[in-house]
Amino acid sequence: MRRVEVDKEKLTLTVDETAKCLGIGRNSAYEAIARGEIPVVKLGKRLLVPKVALEILLAAGQSKKNGANESQ
Repeated sequence: MRRVEVDKEKLTLTVDETAKCLGIGRNSAYEAIARGEIPVVKLGKRLLVPKVALEILLAAGQSKKNGANESQ
């Protein structure tokens, strides 16, 4: 049997954890998910937000913000 090493840190966040990380409410997080603004993976009835996808989303938002500041 082949042994696979798994990082002990979770790869996904729950909607509640995501909301806390973003500093928004739980309902706002669900609304953003429904609008497609926060990427999710659905496993059964659970909605999980991949950490990598959230980091990319935040980095893209930051680069847009910096781009707007540079053009002034």
